[in-house]
Amino acid sequence: MTNSRRQLSTALKLGLVAGMAAGWMCAAAPQAAQAQSLALTGYKQAVAESLSEDEGMAAFYRARGFEPIWTSADDAATARRAALIQALSSAGQHGLPARRYDPVSLLARMRAVRSDRDRGQLEIELSRAYLQFARDLSGGALDGRRIDSGIKREPARRASEDLLEALATGEPRAVFRDLAPKTPEYTRLMREKLSLERVIARGGWGAPVTVGKLDPGDSGPGVVILRDRLIEMGYLKPTLSARYDDALRDAVLAFQGDHGLEADGVAGSSTLSAVNVPATERLKSVIVAMERERWINFADGLGERHVLVNIVDFHARIIDDGKVTFETRSVVGHQDPDRRTPEFSDVMEFMVINPSWYVPRSIVVNEYLPLLRRNPGAVSHLVITDSRGRRVNRGNGFAQYSAASFPFAMRQPPGPKNALGQVKFMFPNKYNIYLHDTPSKHLFARGQRTFSHGCIRLGDPKDFAYALLALQTDDPEGFFASRLRGGSESRVNLEQPVPVHLIYRTAFTQAKGRVNYRADVYGRDAKIWDALAAAGVALGGVES
Repeated sequence: MTNSRRQLSTALKLGLVAGMAAGWMCAAAPQAAQAQSLALTGYKQAVAESLSEDEGMAAFYRARGFEPIWTSADDAATARRAALIQALSSAGQHGLPARRYDPVSLLARMRAVRSDRDRGQLEIELSRAYLQFARDLSGGALDGRRIDSGIKREPARRASEDLLEALATGEPRAVFRDLAPKTPEYTRLMREKLSLERVIARGGWGAPVTVGKLDPGDSGPGVVILRDRLIEMGYLKPTLSARYDDALRDAVLAFQGDHGLEADGVAGSSTLSAVNVPATERLKSVIVAMERERWINFADGLGERHVLVNIVDFHARIIDDGKVTFETRSVVGHQDPDRRTPEFSDVMEFMVINPSWYVPRSIVVNEYLPLLRRNPGAVSHLVITDSRGRRVNRGNGFAQYSAASFPFAMRQPPGPKNALGQVKFMFPNKYNIYLHDTPSKHLFARGQRTFSHGCIRLGDPKDFAYALLALQTDDPEGFFASRLRGGSESRVNLEQPVPVHLIYRTAFTQAKGRVNYRADVYGRDAKIWDALAAAGVALGGVES
């Protein structure tokens, strides 16, 4: 235990928080009655002078005539102080940067109060500490947009006035309990964090497997190491067998399923690479996932029905009342920086059956224009149009145009070979990202499916459409088929728009079963972990 933690533990045991009010009231001056008669002018002046940085906090204190919520001598203020210190001391349990809150220094400040002015300054300091912690725990300690350009989420920040009002009128411990996300996902991630910390404290999962491949029927030292590692991970019951038997094969199959690997029961290079990832790295993934869960801790939730796309899991799901009611494989953006699928939330409003593909400008000038400059007849499946929508005569050539001067648009009409397939699902956004069908069905058989320009391709788009349409028609398949037979573009509005959440989780949980892990294909989680570590987040179970 560090010296600061010992100080905090001792302070709490001695009841310094509970007795602090009496201490500063006695130390302020021997003429307490006289100080009270002066209406604590020094206190109010100190409070007023310290409120310029946060208008919400200023509004809260002005509305209550600058009366304190932390530094009065009543039982309510004492309870708030005790709850604050206890909450701040537990920040590490949530994977938050504990040094950001420093409860030991706050206790020292409490002991150092000697005047009403000191008390006013302390009042604001405690409120600032509370607001910082409350926002970090409820909405995230980081602004992801500053970490990676593909993270488009604006931090969900509750207003200072609302947070302070909740504390002033509520039971303090209950207020602090209500700050963290109440989702089952967050609860299960916290449970996995504690489990991994225990694993790390006892030395991890054992030696790594150093052979290149192990097959069912094999035996020897490599099999023993794999066996022992899977036993430590909870995939295999304790056994002394040195053979790659059926029990070990079943354990490998379960491991492969939980890590998004081809489930063939063979411990090949990809499987062994995942098996060898140390517990400390898995813990980093979990802590980052907890931070990401705080980013989507929306006041009204994700929606009773919503679409959830985990970019690195390569699946899209429809969630109804917390349960997966539809699931399909997906293809997401390539790892190239300008093709990666961004993270954001929006609302799906409609689908388009028999869509045209309006080629994004970046693809037009970067991929197709060089071909057209050499051969005006290239990419003949695309229609080139001017600003009025009129077809351009390719015979005039395009050699005179650069990427900056090319004045035309390009479109692929509806048809069986259209890049968007037979249907696209629109949640209009400034990133021009949507879900859609594709004629390239073979890509869904791949394990890592990073092939698109950023949009999300669906493995079963028709079934996805049926699931959405089922809420507004008794025959969703017949309805879809009739529009499809028409051959022309057909917009179908959703009577109940559906929230869509594009997330990025290298660690995520299941209602039943183990935590799943995926590769950090865009390197975003590594950046987030570095930012959390720089802010002071530490790995529990690791000796300092």
